[in-house]
Amino acid sequence: MPLTPPGRGGVTEPEVGVTRLTVAVAALLLAGTTAQAQDSALRLTLEDAVARAEQNSLRVAELQARVDVAAAVEAGREAASRPAVALFGGFTRTNHVEEYTLPLQPFNPLYPDVPNNYRTRMDLQWPIYSGGRQEAFGRAAGAEREAAAFDVSAARLDARLEAARAFWALITATQTEAVVQRALDALDSHLRDLRSRLEQGLIPPNDVLTAEAQRSHQRLLSIEARNLRQVATADLRRVIGEDGRREIQAAPPDDLPQPAAASLEAAQRQRPERRAMASRIEGAREREAAASAAAKPQLSVAGGYDYARPNPRIFPRVDEWRQSWDASVNVSWSLWDGGRRHAEEAEAAATTRALTARSADFDRQLAFEIEQRSLDLASAVAAIAAAEDGVRAAQEAQRVVGERFAEGVAISTDVLDAQTALLQAELDRARAVANARLAMARLDRAVGRR
Repeated sequence: MPLTPPGRGGVTEPEVGVTRLTVAVAALLLAGTTAQAQDSALRLTLEDAVARAEQNSLRVAELQARVDVAAAVEAGREAASRPAVALFGGFTRTNHVEEYTLPLQPFNPLYPDVPNNYRTRMDLQWPIYSGGRQEAFGRAAGAEREAAAFDVSAARLDARLEAARAFWALITATQTEAVVQRALDALDSHLRDLRSRLEQGLIPPNDVLTAEAQRSHQRLLSIEARNLRQVATADLRRVIGEDGRREIQAAPPDDLPQPAAASLEAAQRQRPERRAMASRIEGAREREAAASAAAKPQLSVAGGYDYARPNPRIFPRVDEWRQSWDASVNVSWSLWDGGRRHAEEAEAAATTRALTARSADFDRQLAFEIEQRSLDLASAVAAIAAAEDGVRAAQEAQRVVGERFAEGVAISTDVLDAQTALLQAELDRARAVANARLAMARLDRAVGRR
């Protein structure tokens, strides 16, 4: 029975070689997978995220389809005032009748028995004058098409704001995770130093235990920060229409946000929602005019060409294909319709008043929104400077506490408190920058800027 070499634990040299080879192959595969994942990561700037959100927004696609619907309705309204030509054809089988003949012409029936009747007709209908009703309906349809186009513009602005919100949420989550990880690394280094001091008998054991408890808490914060970053990544992936599972790396701009001028007059000119309401008010007024035009006379031209067997317009009837034509000018004037026209006018007028009131309320809300967003932006920009001061003060405090701890004047709890204060200051700075960027995006949305 062969002896096992000492220290081998019952494993032969070939088995050890196979194990090492397997570990090496697995490490290479893992490294290749990691490199491939990094290569396939999607790097986005704010402009890229906004452009993708506008392009892939399903809400924008829906409203664009509604623009096409409104354009088709407008085309139908315009076509209603043009001539309409139609072809008709038919066959009718009737019962047999006794032929009617004159006594002096027994072989030439005046009304023959023709049970098979064939008819073809080309018909023309042309409304010449409708009192402005058709024209008003056409203008109303055009106003609705313009309003639908403004709805698309509003949806694009919403997509831009949503992309900015998701982008800065990912930036904040990524920076939070990085800050927490740096604090965790610094705490690990400090914990190793404490354990070395404990072995030398320079500090009591409770200092190490306190640091270990603090490390466990930082580890928990790191897990939560990673989860928040993953959720923010999924949210941004949804906003920009990225259906794959690629990792998204958001690249924040280097410049700090600068407050931009905003005025109510500019917002009233630029906000697509207000322009859409103005178009719908115009359309409601046109429908009101169309309802009033129903009280005026209506004039139309009609005509047609018949080719039938027998042709009922030709007497006497003959079982032969004969042609005929007709042309007419028709005038109609509704003198009393039971109040339908007045009801349509009242409905259109009430719709106009409702849209006008909604537009006035929108202006009132718009003035408040611009003032609120401007104040939010100014406050967020001021918070950046305050956060920068806080970071500098926390860094200096950490440096002083570290020197005092090295000299044996400060205790480890002071070092941990200084690290926590610096962590909080860096997080406050990251949040302040993101909040300022988001406040600027909201102000641009309120004003209607792209």
